[in-house]
Amino acid sequence: MIATQDHVVTIRYVLKVEGEVIDQGELPYLHGYGNIIPGLEEALEGKQVGDSLQVSVPPEKAYGLEDPEGVRVIPRDQFPPDAPLEPGVQLFAQDEDGQVLPFWIMEVDGDEVTIDFNHPLAGETLNFDVTISSIRAATQEELEHGHVHDPEGHVH
Repeated sequence: MIATQDHVVTIRYVLKVEGEVIDQGELPYLHGYGNIIPGLEEALEGKQVGDSLQVSVPPEKAYGLEDPEGVRVIPRDQFPPDAPLEPGVQLFAQDEDGQVLPFWIMEVDGDEVTIDFNHPLAGETLNFDVTISSIRAATQEELEHGHVHDPEGHVH
């Protein structure tokens, strides 16, 4: 089998930014459904179990360029009283169209909270060492839902 549309591909990876390891592990994803960053999925297309590669993904094919307008200062009273307002915490907002938008707490200064809608890796070139450890056909349910399901059951 090869890594292509409608297949569950499991990769082992090491992710580096500017030479520093920032993440590593094993990840199953549904190929062709946008479950991983586009540049990495493009590089894996057509590869087989056991293939290893080094992939350098520019920001435009990863988490995008950093948008200065993504940083905002919000009054503290706009957050629920029990919100964990600590730098580095990821929270979610909903726009007027109902779309859920992740953001990160950057700073808390008195009654003001600086938030950033940019992903923490926005603007970064991501360097992956990746090996394909398995490939299988996706189940009908996975195809319908657009993501991989855990072998122990379906969890959202």
